[in-house]
Amino acid sequence: MTKIAVVYFSGYGHTKVIAETFAQPIDAALIEIDQNGDITEQDWQTLNEAQAIVFGAPTYMGTAPWQFKKFADASSKLWYTRGWQDKVFAGFTNSASLNGDKQVTLIQLQTLASQHGGLWVSLGLLPANTKAAKREDVNNLGGSVGLLVQSPADASVDEIPTGDLETAKLYAQRVQTIVERLHG
Repeated sequence: MTKIAVVYFSGYGHTKVIAETFAQPIDAALIEIDQNGDITEQDWQTLNEAQAIVFGAPTYMGTAPWQFKKFADASSKLWYTRGWQDKVFAGFTNSASLNGDKQVTLIQLQTLASQHGGLWVSLGLLPANTKAAKREDVNNLGGSVGLLVQSPADASVDEIPTGDLETAKLYAQRVQTIVERLHG
């Protein structure tokens, strides 16, 4: 069975909904980075045993928040021992703005995966970028490195655009397919 873990930080709950939406169709393990930037020893074990690790973080002021960075820094012991070498990685980010410098956060997540010697899975979906496109369309924000999600600043966690949530499900299935091809 494919073992995929989603490790994420969520400041206001929106990124948690995205992580849950991503994890549900592929039965991935969810690991939430707490408000102090920590995860448990069991969470580290889950990540070590996973065939794929998916990073999730909101974009605050152009990058992932300090809690995610603390987790990333804590992974340096695994980096040194090459503990995550050749694992499959993917990532997603969320912010209130349509752009909000989300690409910078995705590159931050992709760089962390690359430092660990990982194999990054791109989104693999064409953008919905015609005049007829709607926010409910898959990949309406036009991501390619990973999943981009926009949650308006005044939106509840139940108001994340459905197109972004559907994109999360499709990306999850892509990650699972890639893992299965590599570990067949």
